[in-house]
Amino acid sequence: MKTIHALAAGALLVTAVGQAQAAQIEVLHWWTSGGEAKAANLLKEKLEAKGHTWKDFAVAGGAGDSAMTVLKSRAISGNPPAVAQIKGPLIQEWGEMGFLGNIDKAAEADGWDDFLPQEIAAYDKVDGHYAAVPVNIHRINWIWANPEVLKASGVEEVPQTWDAFFEAADKIREAGYIPLAHGGQPWQDATVFEVVMMGIGGGDFYRKAFVELDPEALTSDTMIESLETFKKLRGTMDDNIAGRDWNIATSMVINGKAAMQIMGDWAKGEFTAAGMTPGEDYECVAPPMTEHMFSYNTDSLAMFDVDDAGQQQAQLDLASLVLSPDFQASFNQAKGSIPVRLDVPLDDFDACAKASREAFDVAMDEGGLVPSLAHGMAVSDSQQGAVFDVITNFFNDPDMTAETAAERLVSAVRAAE
Repeated sequence: MKTIHALAAGALLVTAVGQAQAAQIEVLHWWTSGGEAKAANLLKEKLEAKGHTWKDFAVAGGAGDSAMTVLKSRAISGNPPAVAQIKGPLIQEWGEMGFLGNIDKAAEADGWDDFLPQEIAAYDKVDGHYAAVPVNIHRINWIWANPEVLKASGVEEVPQTWDAFFEAADKIREAGYIPLAHGGQPWQDATVFEVVMMGIGGGDFYRKAFVELDPEALTSDTMIESLETFKKLRGTMDDNIAGRDWNIATSMVINGKAAMQIMGDWAKGEFTAAGMTPGEDYECVAPPMTEHMFSYNTDSLAMFDVDDAGQQQAQLDLASLVLSPDFQASFNQAKGSIPVRLDVPLDDFDACAKASREAFDVAMDEGGLVPSLAHGMAVSDSQQGAVFDVITNFFNDPDMTAETAAERLVSAVRAAE
């Protein structure tokens, strides 16, 4: 009976636009690459089918750094968009500043708390009330590989230890290919580093270092080993990484110029857009020592406080659409992620998505589920920026030792508190 009542309430919510004035809402996001843009357009089409108008405000730039700069400027000038893509603790920061609205009406009508993972839902609440809607779950710790390049290099499989990885990299280089495609941007450097660190240190160490920012963890032998391994990876990349966008690095794997890339599963959207099939045209494999771990990032759409009744209804309709089972399936298949609704079956999803969901379940049970620092899920914006600065400087300075970098991590995050 509870389910029947919830379905009825949800139907009333999504049809309420007929009783309220349809509205235009501006949506700020950074879904601009091929696979991402296709996914965003699905949501736009569904919202406009409800009678509203989606005013697209796309700001290119990996990980949303540019979009957040634009959002801050708009908010300071008193003209924020009605909806903005925001992640993790940053949602609470915007809420505490009084910018966000309340979409509990949508959450209660559709029973969000019945199907959302508690760890994920907590990010979207401000003072116990929903202010944002989660769209998906991304797995950060993936290696994307071109099997033809590996075979041509005499490498039988994606390496599962770092020692094996560096041995394979030598073979790939000798065969005339780039072992690891990478874009030299701070968030991409941090992505690779956190993947290395989580494999070497495990879930508990990762949380001490990158969630609690514990000084002992940040200067430990485990951290030193992680930093040294990370820096060694620079030698497996080409000389032209500076400023390269992530999707350009992905295209290097797609086009057979590079063997592998360490990147979150939005990279899969690029392979999909290129008409490639996992297990045949490309491989998706957990990086060394992270098979049963899951570093996650969740895209959320935060609803800014608006006075217009039509815009308020449009926000509620958008939130309801985002978590509808059919949209969860179609969007995440295009985006490369997995549904944030754990009750959406993955029968029609590809092998990589099914492997991601299996890893998510195992990580939840075994303590390997960790929030991505590189992708805004672990610490504050200022603390994340402090870590980025140290990691990128260390990666690009051949003379900086791992010990020096570790000490600078402690000083940097302390200054950013």
